[in-house]
Amino acid sequence: MSAVLFFAAELAMSRIAKRIEKALTFQAMEVTKIAQKLKEQGQDIISLGIGEPDFTAPTIVVETLNHAAEAGLSGYSPALGITPLRAEIANYYKKHFDVSVNPEQVIITSGASGALSLACLSTLNPGDEILMPDPAYPANSNFIICAGASPRLIPCTAEERFQLSAEKIMANWNDNTRGVLIASPSNPTGTSVDSQELKKIIRAVKERNGLVIMDEIYLGLSYDRNPVSALSIDPDIIVINSFSKYFHMTGWRLGWMIVPEDIVPAVEKLASSLCICPPTLAQHAAITCFTDEAMAIYEKRRLAFKERRDYLLPELERLNLKVPVIPDGAFYIYADISHYSDNSETFARDLLHETGVAVIPGLDFGPEHASRMIRISYATGLDRLKEAIARMAPFLQKLAERNSIELPQVLS
Repeated sequence: MSAVLFFAAELAMSRIAKRIEKALTFQAMEVTKIAQKLKEQGQDIISLGIGEPDFTAPTIVVETLNHAAEAGLSGYSPALGITPLRAEIANYYKKHFDVSVNPEQVIITSGASGALSLACLSTLNPGDEILMPDPAYPANSNFIICAGASPRLIPCTAEERFQLSAEKIMANWNDNTRGVLIASPSNPTGTSVDSQELKKIIRAVKERNGLVIMDEIYLGLSYDRNPVSALSIDPDIIVINSFSKYFHMTGWRLGWMIVPEDIVPAVEKLASSLCICPPTLAQHAAITCFTDEAMAIYEKRRLAFKERRDYLLPELERLNLKVPVIPDGAFYIYADISHYSDNSETFARDLLHETGVAVIPGLDFGPEHASRMIRISYATGLDRLKEAIARMAPFLQKLAERNSIELPQVLS
């Protein structure tokens, strides 16, 4: 490297904050970029990668947005969101989760990302440590890092449903530990924390004067039991939710958080400067999400997701892609590829290039299971899922033959 280039590189590095070195790259987006390039080149790509519902906002919600725009309701809203939407969300928790929430504790945000950012910035100090399970959604670690704190991933097993337990929290708690960040249902596993275990977790954290942040953005997409919000166990926690997943409004960038009353002023102080306000037209439209008409549509779509899950699980087992834990929520399956490969990144890359099927390598979600696990999203139509399975079967057979692996009976 010439002296000029070396100086330029050094100068560029000096402009970049050191926290960027700690931030995690989101491989799901990298896979999506490659898939998009292949698609532009004319290849038919089936995306089982990105966690975005193929459903979009119901017509009634879109119409409400248009009416709000025509009425000129596009100016700044209060930093914490418009009052009618905050009230609707509070009512939603009472009606669907039997939890009484003061609307003043509901804060509307620019997506769940905005909520997590505000939650971390308003409660964490440099040097604090937040416990998370491994596997976990990588972006959650970046919110912690940007607040000057450190995420600490605790390896979790299939027997633990890939979720933190109270026992592991107590065993890993130290003087720097500020609290825990738990997603239930989880991305990437689709598993929820058992309600009894969640009680033990919250009790263990509170006994240590810790903070509980619950990511519940997939709570509405629960399939095998009635969903339980952590707020029903303890109202003195921070809960994150979103209009992106259950309500299918990803690009509308609207979410919310429910926080203890004493934290509201701190969040408002930050939100009024960092965000000004959440998207106003989206807020007016989102009020309609809670009507009986819209909720009936969401329930029908939830059952469609369940149908997709129930199709994929036996098909993946048939292909010897083992699923260690049956997912009970979200739209993800965490599958074991170790029969075919010990490198999930290479496996995902070859699968994409040879079949046009995109999945996410386990590298994204923590080191413990990175090499042998992939995340499969079933946020796409059943017909495309069937086509994906049909493409994967000969790929797996060829991979087994190439590596001198004993073939599953169904492929031989």
